[in-house]
Amino acid sequence: MDKSVLFAHHGRGCTIVATKICENVVIFQNVSIGANLKYYKISKEWENIGNPIIAKNVIIADGAKILGPIAIGENSVIGAGSIITKDIPPNSVAFGVNKFKPKDENYDLIFNSNMIHFQKMIEANKNLITAFNKQNGVI
Repeated sequence: MDKSVLFAHHGRGCTIVATKICENVVIFQNVSIGANLKYYKISKEWENIGNPIIAKNVIIADGAKILGPIAIGENSVIGAGSIITKDIPPNSVAFGVNKFKPKDENYDLIFNSNMIHFQKMIEANKNLITAFNKQNGVI
């Protein structure tokens, strides 16, 4: 694991057994990275042997599972709650179960070192509550 790997929100609840985690990876809480072995009774052999490789500048969101001998391409984002057991190409957004699409280069998803100021987030939430209350007749 490269020393620049960042655990956002303290990385609580993470289980990580990776072959390699490269530079500038950000890992959020409750992420699992590890094996996806299966034993084939007929041949008496283990299959799907190995752990994931996480390339440079990957962001892994809350609750994602990355399993098996796969590679996550650089500059990709693994969405919250995703289950990934197949290779993800560079510059992709992975979501759901083994789904991905090209990443829009105009946006950083989930994490950017120039994080939003907390006052702006509080104001946005207040506006959301006000609109919700109006729509639902809440006084």
